Amino acid sequence: MKVIVEADGGSRGNPGPAGYGAVVRDGRSGETLAERKGAIGVATNNVAEYQGLIAGLRAARELGAEAVDVRMDSKLVVEQMSGRWKIKHPSMQPLAREAQELAHAFQKITYEWIPRERNRQADRLANEAMDGAKEEQKKVPAAEGDKQPHWSGATGEPTRMVLLRHGQTRLSVERRYSGRGDHPLTDLGLEQAEKAAARLAGVDIAAIISSPLQRAAQTAQKLADKTGLEVVTHQGLIETDFGAWEGLTFAEAAAQDPEVHRRWLGDTSVKPPRGESFDEVHARVRKARTEIIARYGGSTVVVVSHVTPIKTLLRQALDVGPQFLFRMHLDLTGVSVAEFYPDGHASVKLVNDTSHLS
Repeated sequence: MKVIVEADGGSRGNPGPAGYGAVVRDGRSGETLAERKGAIGVATNNVAEYQGLIAGLRAARELGAEAVDVRMDSKLVVEQMSGRWKIKHPSMQPLAREAQELAHAFQKITYEWIPRERNRQADRLANEAMDGAKEEQKKVPAAEGDKQPHWSGATGEPTRMVLLRHGQTRLSVERRYSGRGDHPLTDLGLEQAEKAAARLAGVDIAAIISSPLQRAAQTAQKLADKTGLEVVTHQGLIETDFGAWEGLTFAEAAAQDPEVHRRWLGDTSVKPPRGESFDEVHARVRKARTEIIARYGGSTVVVVSHVTPIKTLLRQALDVGPQFLFRMHLDLTGVSVAEFYPDGHASVKLVNDTSHLS
């Protein structure tokens, strides 16, 4: 997948209160796939511009991009990242190294200078970040003003996603690939969902968002019954399409398509016959995450979904590679918690907790 990264940064005083903005667009349609913004305290314009580039490259990597066209109105950053200008200032050298390390993750990356009027969206985000930081500072007592809100340096109010896998189905009992097949919960699955709902009912939840498949929707409804909230479905949270392997056991799928199955176990770009690759799942879950944060940003939401989408959200929060998908185990009605900050930082607070079932 090819994307366009537009990035910018600004400083009111140079140095002064600074912020950055970044936009990731689809390389073909120009559709906005992700936005990033953040305040970084007192810094120069150039430092803020590098922070915008780093945020944009991180977002592109999360989307699974293979090729990136970077477009910025900072001549200095474009020339330095292209290797034509030396990086002399000590405050920019570590930022440039971080950007270069991120750039190495892509098969191809180019840098292009554009005039400011063509970089309006990233510029707007940078200014929103600086405006927001100014408003937040007004609310904080003077003695507290210098404190970082999070040990990692993350700023802003995070969106907390409580990730809940659905309860048991017939196919999960038989350990069969269960993707788009719409199977209901078993009696035990309904009991598991009831226990998970009892556990989460005391949490201050802004929304319950579910995959449209029956097993997830039934699990979500148990929580809705206890909280009075309605279940909102999101197509992006649906399970992987396993295609021709739907309903098969691991051994049956391996026997049916031995070569494809072998490659699929280690390569996230490989699709099951007539199915969907994990890279494609990553892209649509990333889009779903962006849409959820846009609607419920700064609050706690329960996301009821399936193994692969939940693993994908955890992978994105941890900012790790695709091998994570093959090494993480999630139990039925296992609860995980990930927090996503408006400046692009994230943290994982809990993984696969099933204490409510004991």
